[in-house]
Order: sequence, then structure tokens, then C-alpha cells
Amino acid sequence: MTQQPRDLDPYTSPKTFYGAELRRLREAAGLSQSQLGERVFCSGTYIGQFEAAVRRPQPDVSKSLDEALDTGRHLQRLCKLARRSKHPDYFADAAELEKLATTISEYAPMLIPGLLQTEAYARALTRAAQTFAPDEEVEDRVAIRMERKRLLEAPTAPEVWAVIHEAALRIPVGGQAVMREQLRVLHHVGRDHHRVVLQVLPSEAGAAAFLNSTAIQMTFADAPPVTYTESAYTGQLIEEPALVAQYQKAYDLIRAAALSPEASLALIASAVEDQTP
Repeated sequence: MTQQPRDLDPYTSPKTFYGAELRRLREAAGLSQSQLGERVFCSGTYIGQFEAAVRRPQPDVSKSLDEALDTGRHLQRLCKLARRSKHPDYFADAAELEKLATTISEYAPMLIPGLLQTEAYARALTRAAQTFAPDEEVEDRVAIRMERKRLLEAPTAPEVWAVIHEAALRIPVGGQAVMREQLRVLHHVGRDHHRVVLQVLPSEAGAAAFLNSTAIQMTFADAPPVTYTESAYTGQLIEEPALVAQYQKAYDLIRAAALSPEASLALIASAVEDQTP
């Protein structure tokens, strides 16, 4: 069961303050994490993650906690502060969960996965998506994307399995030079990073599940798996077990239809040559 460290400073951030307040209110009510979890239909581990400021508070859970602890709207108000993020709101929860995941399995139909993007590629994508945004805003978004990549450098980096549609290798995002460098980096990561496996779904594979949207499966050491799906300007974190299982089956079928890792690296290498003048 996750326990909040005794030396956690509640004034470090709104999220740590929320966690400290939740723990204070729970202990005042004479409840263990598991007992409180039962009252709001979640696990004691889940409560512990909120108290330890590991996971962002959820509005619906905060409402249930206020009701269970008879605290009015106290935790709901703190939740609004604690959920502020540098990431877009629709992705912020998924970004937090990436840091906790033991495995990340992604299907990317049209773009190189965010964790594997180069700075120039990310900048070209961001500029295309935010045509009228000031340069400063674009650079901020690119910096945040590059910060996410540090996850792969951590000693506790998750295992990453990415299936990329061949179409994502052929679209010259940012022009040939930018795309060539992106593909070279992708090939290098797939060949040399011991915790990353790449596969390419070839165009001749035809129709595939969730062909028009990114889908990311995440598993954890002490929590149920989740799925995150994303399309232009929006995304959704899915935690309902039956739907997560359905996405996992679809991902397994896509992975089975993809080229082997070795053949995928050969295709990526040939795509590099296609981007060479």
C-alpha cells in the first residue's frame, strides 16, 4: 500500500497540499487508506497515490471524498488548484501516469510518438497545429515535449513498445532535412535502446483498429492498466476495465500484423534514404 512520506512538504505545490489535506482529514476520521478507498469505490493504493502527491487529484473522486469525509467542497476546491498543469488539460493526467508506468504500448497512425520525437520535428508539428500562436508559446510547447523524453533516460524508465504506421515515416514533417534526422534518431533508438521496441505497420496491412487516432496502453506495478487515446486538439483517458481490455486486444492485433522489429528497422532505414535529396 502506498504511504505518504512523513517529510512531504505540503507547501511545495498545490498537489502536495491536496495530499496533505486528504491525509489529515482521513486520519481525523479514523480511517485507513483502504477503509477510505472502500467508501469511495477505489483502492487504498489509489488513495495513497493522492496523499503522496504521486497522482493528480480527480474531480469526481474529490467529490466522493468530500462526501465520505463530510468536508463540504474543501477537497473539490483544492482539486481545481492541484490539477493545473503545463500540459494541455486533456493530456495532463496521461502525462502524470507516464511517469508511473512500467510499460507503455503505443500505436501511432500518422505521427512519430511524442516520446521519440526530435526537437525540430516537434517544433514543425506544433507550428502546424498552432498556426497563429506566438513563437514563445510554440517554443514553450516544444520544451515541454522534450522534457517528457527524459523519461526514457531514467533508471526506472518504462518498457516502451511502439507500433508506427508506415504513413508516419513517409510524411515529410518540417521538410526533408528535419524528417531525415527524425528517422535516423528513430532508427537509432529502435536499434540501441534496451527498453524500446519499434514495429512498423506496413501500408499493405490495410485497415486496422483505431486507424485514425493514437492509442497508448499503460500498465503499472500496483494499479490497473489505462488507455489514452488522442486525435487533433483532444484526448481521453480511459480507465473502465472492459474498455481498456478491448483496446488492449485491438493493440495486440495491430502488433501481430506489424513487421518484426528487425524488418521494421530495415524499413525505417529505407525511409531515411527516401528523404535524401
